[in-house]
Amino acid sequence: MKRVLIANRGEIALRAIRACRKAGLESVAVYSQADAASAHVFAADRAICIGPASATTSYLLADLLIEVAKRTGCDAIYPGYGFLSEREGFANACCEAGLVFIGPSAEIIATMGDKAAARRTAQSLGIPVVPGSKEGFTSVAAAAPFADEVGYPLLLKASAGGGGRGMRVVRDKDAFRSMFEQASAEATSAFGNGEIYLERFFENVRHIEVQVFSDRLGNHRHLFERDCSVQRRHQKLVEEAPSPVVSDQIRREMTEAAVTIIEAIKYENAGTIEFIFDVDSQKFFFIEMNTRIQVEHPVTELITGLDLVVEQLRVAAGEKISFAQMTTLPQRAAIEWRVCAEDPARGFAPGPGRISRWRPPVNGHTRVDSHVYEGYAVPPHYDSMIAKVLVSGATRDEVLQRSRHALAAFEVEGIPTTIPFHLDLLHNEAFQSAQIHTRWLDEKGLS
Repeated sequence: MKRVLIANRGEIALRAIRACRKAGLESVAVYSQADAASAHVFAADRAICIGPASATTSYLLADLLIEVAKRTGCDAIYPGYGFLSEREGFANACCEAGLVFIGPSAEIIATMGDKAAARRTAQSLGIPVVPGSKEGFTSVAAAAPFADEVGYPLLLKASAGGGGRGMRVVRDKDAFRSMFEQASAEATSAFGNGEIYLERFFENVRHIEVQVFSDRLGNHRHLFERDCSVQRRHQKLVEEAPSPVVSDQIRREMTEAAVTIIEAIKYENAGTIEFIFDVDSQKFFFIEMNTRIQVEHPVTELITGLDLVVEQLRVAAGEKISFAQMTTLPQRAAIEWRVCAEDPARGFAPGPGRISRWRPPVNGHTRVDSHVYEGYAVPPHYDSMIAKVLVSGATRDEVLQRSRHALAAFEVEGIPTTIPFHLDLLHNEAFQSAQIHTRWLDEKGLS
């Protein structure tokens, strides 16, 4: 590997370009017409415009991306997260074109990216799973009998993707048809696949995920867990590591389960094994695997001291994982605050526009990952996240205190942001004491 096409945009594209430079690799950026002024365009060794603003006419054109990669002499493609990162067809097309896909094989993406197939894999390994359908469904008629079998309330989930898209909670049988049709239509729009998986819904649980890493030489590692329970309508807003509610015993059992999965499927590169955790019963259940890097991976970097994107590049080039399995949880804590161009006072309505002032906090314990700058115009065509504020410290309490100072010092003008929401959250007693669950914000009317 000498030159990498970055098949993404925004913050993760800029992060990948910097990782390439750190790893001694050249980078080629792609951008839509709406992203011509994005920082990742200027940071790369070369940048190519690939089409109009819409993702369907630019970032989601697999054949075009591969063509650009070959035309610019790239050896590999880095997918990041979102867009084509979990499309087995894209991974397979890269391989057929002689390009290294910086991620797992198409076969693994197909198996673990399909929630029903991933569930069967976990069950076969003796790992507890949430009761649910064995297969996904594309029609209400076929799904309805299985909904009765799973029982209400139940959760509808898109088989082919995540991020809260194609997801609905169904409280009773009367609402099933309309909810299924909504979820399927949303899944088709987001992932090109309207198949829906049915899962029993638990009211009060935490969302815990384990960062995993594997190489093609058969080495498999976990990097402990992240707690992603602060969510608005299934969308993560805040993530932290380690989880404030997981005991050492549960942590050991959960991470061992995660490693069991990646060993069994002969996984390669970065991935995340996701669980729900019932604090009352102290039981966890496998729900899915993300076969890519996550938005929230930096909180793991802050407690472990590793650069996971550089590690992705190294492993994709055939090298051995550079770190040994950590057996003791690092005495560190970290929280990621997603800053989005949204107005919390108006129901988190999107707020694209030009940033007239941009002054991120600067200190030794705060890291800001972002692709925007003063004068940048936030486009309305993509995800609204414009920055990730990452704060670390020796303890969670210290991180909370430092987060108050960091977010209060972050000056943004010209557009609304979610910073005021985060500052309010920091003063909420339930959040401070970690007495929350994945639907807490929605139930309290805070979202």
